[in-house]
Amino acid sequence: MELDLIETPVDLTSFTPRELEEVLEDPFSVRFLPDHERADGETRYYMIGRTISDRYLFMSFCSDGKKARIIAAREMSQSETRFYDRRYAEHK
Repeated sequence: MELDLIETPVDLTSFTPRELEEVLEDPFSVRFLPDHERADGETRYYMIGRTISDRYLFMSFCSDGKKARIIAAREMSQSETRFYDRRYAEHK
């Protein structure tokens, strides 16, 4: 999936494009879908994942299946980090 960072509201000085890509490519990431349909055909996801440099991030993004457009990104909370680590340990 291609990452679309044109007109993104995310502060790219806090998160590098490479870090955002790494979270999208993280094989142990956890992706959540909201339970409502969107009129524009895109699907909105919420995701927690980790970068190669062990930075834990929460992201919200839209996807049409070909491109992902980042809506928001932040550091994970402690409870989200614990949840991610438990899921990661299940797959190791």
